[in-house]
Amino acid sequence: MPITLLDIILIGVMLVSGLLAMIRGFMREVLSIAAWLIAALVTLYFYNKLLPFAKSYFNNDIIAAAVVVGGTFLLTLLIVSVITVRFSDMVLDSRIGALDRTLGFLFGLARGLVIVVIAFLFFAWLVPDRSQPDWVRSAKSRVVLQGTGDWLMSMLPDDPESTILKRLKKPKPDEDEPAAGQRSGLDGPPEAAQYGAADRSSLRDLTRNKAR
Repeated sequence: MPITLLDIILIGVMLVSGLLAMIRGFMREVLSIAAWLIAALVTLYFYNKLLPFAKSYFNNDIIAAAVVVGGTFLLTLLIVSVITVRFSDMVLDSRIGALDRTLGFLFGLARGLVIVVIAFLFFAWLVPDRSQPDWVRSAKSRVVLQGTGDWLMSMLPDDPESTILKRLKKPKPDEDEPAAGQRSGLDGPPEAAQYGAADRSSLRDLTRNKAR
């Protein structure tokens, strides 16, 4: 079976990703991912704290939220990236620089494979098997891409969208408890108040009758 265009794309993407990672080094590649994660976490942490401050300058809530998210994320990413680049350069210039480049090349190969796998999964989801071109259906790498894609999909929850939404939506017991308290206050106390008024009226009538 000859090599198809899909096989060439996979090999090309993996090699380019591997060479770039080898030039940058394994430590820089890992720290760059960590920088993005740190920027995302910092943005989530300070979002609710900075949003009221941004709303005082922007009347549009969407613009205020975009400024907070974009500004916090980019500023954090810039600061962390400067630190990680200096640290990774120190590693490259040290005695383990060759090892760092070798590990970076292997990391780049794996990253290139994941990129092509994700693209293949989207393509297979959009285009049915019968409608796919021959260079996709007859590719030698199709089995590897499909198997790796199934493995990645098995690591995801059954319904990732609802899982993410449930984590983002926080319960608000403070809003429900007052409502329940108001309902109990409307139901219970008025009956008790009416019952007490009737008793007091009866006592007054009995007192008047005895006085007569």
